Amino acid sequence: MYDLAPLARFGPLVATDLRDVTSDPAALDSAGFWAVAADFEGGLTCARFGEIHTEPIPPAVPGRWRGPAAGDWVSSLDRSGYVAGVRRIREHIAAGEVYQANLCRVLSAPLPDPAAADVDALTALLARGNPAPYAGTIRLPSYGVEIATASPELYLRRDGVTIESGPIKGTGRTAADLLEKDHAENVMIVDLVRNDLGRVCATGSVTVPALCAVEAHPGLVHLVSTVRGELGPKEGWEQMLGATFPPGSVTGAPKSSALRIIEALETAPRGPYCGGIGWVDADRGTGELAVGIRTFWIERESSRGADTATLRFGTGAGITWGSDPEREWDETELKASRLLAIASEPVGAPGGSRPGTAEGPAS
Repeated sequence: MYDLAPLARFGPLVATDLRDVTSDPAALDSAGFWAVAADFEGGLTCARFGEIHTEPIPPAVPGRWRGPAAGDWVSSLDRSGYVAGVRRIREHIAAGEVYQANLCRVLSAPLPDPAAADVDALTALLARGNPAPYAGTIRLPSYGVEIATASPELYLRRDGVTIESGPIKGTGRTAADLLEKDHAENVMIVDLVRNDLGRVCATGSVTVPALCAVEAHPGLVHLVSTVRGELGPKEGWEQMLGATFPPGSVTGAPKSSALRIIEALETAPRGPYCGGIGWVDADRGTGELAVGIRTFWIERESSRGADTATLRFGTGAGITWGSDPEREWDETELKASRLLAIASEPVGAPGGSRPGTAEGPAS
């Protein structure tokens, strides 16, 4: 088995020499450099590292990553279940209970060789096949945290007292695919994020420097907005996370109603998908957490002396009154297909079958 020593990687920034692990968010305002993984359901892992340096993402090394067979992916919601969920959310919208809710599904596939399952090697593959501004690795096998992300979305950035969020809402293959519904969805979530930041920012300091900017990513485009504010004098990471988590772009508006609807409709926990993933430098008062989308994670089990590992990946879409159920399913496919193909064994490889898509046997 390859060395799976604790490690965190965020772009060119690499952290090694694990010193401490805690679930206390107050630690992020103490001292040191921390890797942060927050599950959508509320679990928090903060890992302090002693050695920080910069290096390019290494090349993909044969043998360090053996992905699942491309046809082995199964979805927590199949096509009919997802489409039915979209229709149910539209009923909630018609009843005035919610304006928008994010409906997600989790894709899972067994890893054929748990010993050749290094999430940092998967990050290297993703960096070449699907470059992303918030690409990274958090590898803490002893703590059940093994994440490789190619997230395009900023959840929270801090520089001293200035904080910023970059919610994404609205996805298409090209800018021409973006609909009025996509713009409306983005504006709804910007209002929610403004309200969330306003709970910890000085009165009158929250602004929207950019609204519904079109941003290109591999294979698709997004509408991205920027929300910025100045922290109040007694506010830190604990208060920031308390005021804004889970991220508004992957819940809905109003957030409390959306979370209730999500819990009723989704059939698998999201885990680090749609949570927060990134780093905090407590000494410098800086940090950057991404929304955990375009994110893979490994869950391992040992039974009767045999080790097994499952690779998981989440995909979803924001549902509004203007949503077409079949189009929303197609959006989840668009978001997933490129990344699943990168993570899976190609056609003709040992255990491979067909190009990776979000369909799989259960879809």
